[in-house]
Amino acid sequence: MQISSTVSRSRIRYLPASKYVATARYALQDYLAKDYRYPFYCSFKVDQRCDSSCTFCNVWRSPAPDMSISKVLKVIDNIADSSVILLSLEGGEPLLRKDIGEILEYIRTKPLYLLFTSSGKLFEKRPMKDYSRFIDFLHVSIDEGHRNLDLYESLPEFVSWGPVVCVQIVVMKQYLSDLESKINKCYSAGAKAVVMPACHIPGTPDLLPEIEAYRNEVMRLKRKYPRTIITTDKYLRTLDVPHSCNTASIIIDSDARVYYPCRTLMEKSVDLSEESLMKFLDSDAAKVCRDKMRDCDLNCHWYQYFATESFVSLRSGFSSISPYLTDII
Repeated sequence: MQISSTVSRSRIRYLPASKYVATARYALQDYLAKDYRYPFYCSFKVDQRCDSSCTFCNVWRSPAPDMSISKVLKVIDNIADSSVILLSLEGGEPLLRKDIGEILEYIRTKPLYLLFTSSGKLFEKRPMKDYSRFIDFLHVSIDEGHRNLDLYESLPEFVSWGPVVCVQIVVMKQYLSDLESKINKCYSAGAKAVVMPACHIPGTPDLLPEIEAYRNEVMRLKRKYPRTIITTDKYLRTLDVPHSCNTASIIIDSDARVYYPCRTLMEKSVDLSEESLMKFLDSDAAKVCRDKMRDCDLNCHWYQYFATESFVSLRSGFSSISPYLTDII
C-alpha cells in the first residue's frame, strides 16, 4: 500500500538547546530520586465547552465560562518556565474559543512543542492552515464517541497542512473489532494513531474494553503498522498492572488550577495563573500528592498517566519515539 503522493511529510522543529538541556537535567533528577517530581508533558484545558458529548467523557457534563486570555497567557508563561517541554492544548473543544489563534501564536514564541487536540468538527469553519503554522502535533479525536468517523476521509488534507497529524482513537468495548479499518486509513493518509481504551472515569458509564483483548489487538496492529500506532508497548504491557501510573505528566483545568496528582482523583491544587508550577512541585504538599498516587488502587488505565514513563525510561525510550524517527530526521 502506498501513501498518496499529495501527502507532505512533516518535520519536527528544534527548540533552543537550553530547553533540551534543562529537560534532560530534570529527567535525570527524577530518575535518580525515583520520583516523578518534574513533568515533561502538560495538558492545558483552555475551555470547558465542547461540540461533542462523548459518553466516555465527563468534561462536557459540567460546562464553565472561559477564563480570560490574559489568564491563559499567564499559565502558558508558567509552563514555559517549568520542566515541561510538550504542551497539549485541549478542551472541551479549544476551537470554540474565538481567541484561539492568538493563543496559538503566543505559544509559538515559547520553548515548547505544541500539541493541539480537537474533534475536527470545526476545521472547515476555522483557518486551520494558518493555525497549523503554530502547531507541531495536530491530534484529531475521531471515533464513535465523537460521532465524526467521516473525518477519516479528510486525513490526507489535514496531513498536508504541515504538523505531524495523529488520530486519537478512544476504543469503547463494543467497537474493538472496528479498530483495524481506522488504523488502515491513518496509514494510507500518512497520519499517526494513538489508541486508548475508554477509561471509566467519574460520571460516565463503564465502556472499558476487555483488557487482554484490547492489548492483543493493538499489539497485533502495531506489528502490522509499526510506524503508524504510537501507543507505547510498555503501556500495553502494564496498563492493568497496579501502580504503573505517575506524575511525569500533569493536567491543568479550564480554571487554571492543576489536577494533582491526577485527573481521575478529581483533586485540584494551585492556580497556575498566580503561583509557580515549579515551586509547587518542590513543596511538601506536592510530595504528599505523589505519594497518594503511588498508593492508589483505582488502576484507571488513563493513557496520559500510564504511558508517560515510556518516554523517560532508559529501557523503553527508543521504542516509544521510533514511530516519529522519520519526522525527526
